[in-house]
Order: sequence, then C-alpha cells, then structure tokens
Amino acid sequence: QVQLVESGGGLVQPGGSLRLSCTASGRIASINDMGWYRQAPGKERELVAGIRSGGSTNYADSVKGRFTISRDNAKKTVYLQMNSLKPEDTDVYYCNAEIRALSSGRFVTYWGQGTQVTVSS
Repeated sequence: QVQLVESGGGLVQPGGSLRLSCTASGRIASINDMGWYRQAPGKERELVAGIRSGGSTNYADSVKGRFTISRDNAKKTVYLQMNSLKPEDTDVYYCNAEIRALSSGRFVTYWGQGTQVTVSS
C-alpha cells in the first residue's frame, strides 16, 4: 500500500528555520508532481510550494524567498526548507504526491498525515 510519511515539524521562534521531509513508500512505479500544503483550523488547505518531476517549482507569494522545495527522486522524498519563519506560518503542513502504483495504470493523489509547525516566541 502506498503511503506518505512526514517529519520535521515542531516549535520554532520567529526568524528561525525548520526542514520538513515527506517520504513515499510502497509498491511505487512512478511519482509525478509533489507538493506541500498547509491548513489552519476553519480554513481551506492552501498550496505552499510544488515541484514537478523535472524539478520546476512554484511557490505561494507569502513564502517566496523564504521557503525552498526540493526532491530526491531516488529516495522518493520531498523536502520543504523553511527560513525566516513568521507566526503567520503556524499551521498543519501536509505533503502530497501524484503516484502510480505498480498495480495501477493511472496516477492517484496521496496525502501525508500532516505535521504541526508552530512559530512562536
């Protein structure tokens, strides 16, 4: 069974940094786009950053210049380096990926379980 497992969240002071990781496991044939989203209570989940299989990236305006998304295809892992963190970055962060399992002929979007990021002094 395919799943995404996240790690790296936690509590950090304003101006600090965190690095999130998300690794896909299971019988995977191919991974297409990968990304990070965040969601606050009572709000819709929003895209933070995305990265295509070829490496091109896109970011929400609110994180440009502070966050960097990257991926290691051999490790089936996507990362989110978050610098100059602000209190308004406090959210639950979710990774997602378009994955084609070995038993399937099509890509399906999978989500991680979410990891809490809290920016506070």
